[in-house]
Amino acid sequence: MNTVTTVSSKSDSFGALLRPGRLLIGLRTHWDLWRQLARRDIYTEYRGTVLGFFWSFVQPLLMLAIYTFVFGTIFGNRYGAQPQSSSHLQFAMNLFCGLIMYNIFAETLGRSPGLIVAHAAYVKKVVFPLEILPTMILTTALTRALASLLILFVAALIAFRGLPLTALYFPIIVIPLLMLTLGLSWFLSALGVYLRDVGQVITILLQMLFFLTPIFYTQETMPEKIRWLANINPLAVIVENFRRVLMRGEAPDWLLLGATSGVSVVVLVAGYVWFMKTKQGFADVL
Repeated sequence: MNTVTTVSSKSDSFGALLRPGRLLIGLRTHWDLWRQLARRDIYTEYRGTVLGFFWSFVQPLLMLAIYTFVFGTIFGNRYGAQPQSSSHLQFAMNLFCGLIMYNIFAETLGRSPGLIVAHAAYVKKVVFPLEILPTMILTTALTRALASLLILFVAALIAFRGLPLTALYFPIIVIPLLMLTLGLSWFLSALGVYLRDVGQVITILLQMLFFLTPIFYTQETMPEKIRWLANINPLAVIVENFRRVLMRGEAPDWLLLGATSGVSVVVLVAGYVWFMKTKQGFADVL
């Protein structure tokens, strides 16, 4: 990266930060820098490897095979009541739907607490739009997810001899996930500067969320008395709606998806405001 975009270090008021469109305008202003940072982040991850970006396809396939064997064969998990001949393929595709959505969320948040500390030079030596850094790691996670999505769509084409028209709802489903993830990433990135234990706590919480989210199972297979937990878990709502539009050819659950979208917008704006108001003290701590 040859150039660095500079911004004013003046602290904005809460009113200015909450102004409609302020967040989008800020991201658009630094689009070139965002793109350069994301490209460099992806390149750094695969630099020196033999397979390079091809690992984005190999890794999810290997993990999918392992999870399918352990949970689908050894533990005998099934999605619904499909015939035995199709149960493994059905399980693998449903599992992949959950893993793709979860990995976007977990990979971004897992890196967030140490993000600013890892780029301390940007804090100390130049006036830099630090709010771009969380968008960088989200873009990297999303790029890897696109490789997994390609695999999933190919499998769906083979299994169903075509994609259902409801698959066109996918962008509507993934947008709340991106907003939720970015908002939490802004919050954790700033908090991680002042409280270094956040990284360890997030690792534990992400492991808990992995099993609390219907990835290896569906909401319908949960005990009825605790099924409501899936409805208040935004990640669970997103995973289940992704399965609805791709696997079952059904429209999204608009009520739950709308509520999740509302929560995601609040988290996005709150995370952005928190980051912008706390970043003024990063240099003193680092």
